[in-house]
Amino acid sequence: MPDASPAARGVYKPRRPQASPLFRLVSDHLHRLQTVYDERFAREYGPWRPVVARVAEKFLACGVLEHGFARIRCDACTHEYLLAFSCRCRYFCPSCHAKRLASWTQWLDTTLLAPVPHRQVVLTIPKRLRVYCLYRRRLLGEIARVAARTVTAAIRTLTGERDLAVGIVACLQTHGSRANWHPHLHLLVTDGGFRADGTFVSWPAHDTARLPEAFRRAVLRLFVRLALFDEDQAAGMLTWPHSGFHVHTAVWVPEDDRAFATRLARYCARNPVALERLTYDRAAKAVTYRSDKSDGPTAGTETVDPLEFLARVLVHIPDKGHVTTRYYGWYANRPRGMRQKAAPTGADGPPAIVPARPLAPTEASRRWATLLQQIFEVDPLACPCCHGAMRIVAFITQTSVIDQILTHLRTHASREAHAGPRSPPSTRAPASRVASRAPRPFADAPPVT
Repeated sequence: MPDASPAARGVYKPRRPQASPLFRLVSDHLHRLQTVYDERFAREYGPWRPVVARVAEKFLACGVLEHGFARIRCDACTHEYLLAFSCRCRYFCPSCHAKRLASWTQWLDTTLLAPVPHRQVVLTIPKRLRVYCLYRRRLLGEIARVAARTVTAAIRTLTGERDLAVGIVACLQTHGSRANWHPHLHLLVTDGGFRADGTFVSWPAHDTARLPEAFRRAVLRLFVRLALFDEDQAAGMLTWPHSGFHVHTAVWVPEDDRAFATRLARYCARNPVALERLTYDRAAKAVTYRSDKSDGPTAGTETVDPLEFLARVLVHIPDKGHVTTRYYGWYANRPRGMRQKAAPTGADGPPAIVPARPLAPTEASRRWATLLQQIFEVDPLACPCCHGAMRIVAFITQTSVIDQILTHLRTHASREAHAGPRSPPSTRAPASRVASRAPRPFADAPPVT
């Protein structure tokens, strides 16, 4: 692993997921919610989906030693610690989603994004249409295709270039500022398009009046084509003075500000829940969530029943196989592959978009450590005693062995005259523990023999 800066050489301290308000909320109320969901929440948040229970159970095992761990040891001084497994759930576990975003934005920076200006385009739909996305989860993906075609057509029209290829990264979001159901789209768009020879043509103007109207008509045509609306309903919505469709294009990214581009991408694909804005009072049985808006109808804080907030949050879990990040035009997989095959080595023109460097097996085993170092500015494979290199020596997944090791460590810690600041946690497993469904270790870690 490449040398890190001094600021990144902090001592790695395993997180305590049980202290998270979201963990405590799910642990306290998940099973109760399943018993009352159909009666109290199905009408507002749609039917209970099996994927919700699976993801929530995995989340309750994420980072908890009782559900399995890897042993990390320093060969120089024999110092050793335990690293709990990750659940790797999308758009629910804040820790795993942060690691996923770190890997994704690094790939955007090194592989995908062309060295040209970009612009964020946010497209929202009226409340009348949002409920359709609740019961037909893949509908938002159809709307994303419509949005990509609309933005591409607008850029081609304003530039006078009918064959421009526009690069679009589309992030499908379903949450609002209070974690409410609010399906909308965040597009990271090249501020212009590419000709066939690779020349980039800038987007000369941004028509904030006609682009939303074009998006509205395209979406209504989609609903008619999918038999969700009839022609009369679509025509009636076209007469609304306030259509509910909105397009925001004010955020611009210069071609040389890659840090801003990756931060913007992280924002576009952010987790539905921000832990720093969440407070869970177990005694009062109340959840308080602070909006990220400073003004408007969704600004301020809101205090709700724990079951209500948990149902609101769980609705954002995507179905298995549902793609929430999509690529169109210049950034689509097929055009990118064709360009890489056609471009000769050392050809003149704009810098080529090359794939990420293949990792050797020894490097692949350290990718998770690199991600943690990037997020938390620590190196989990740096020994806190001698600062030497540590390595994974075993994966422990058997329940009986897990209990023996943790019981031994707890007993040993209780005998120490001065217990460390981060003594091993209690071995009492949470109520959600399922022995037959232990989280998998990091996929990139090699098997230990």
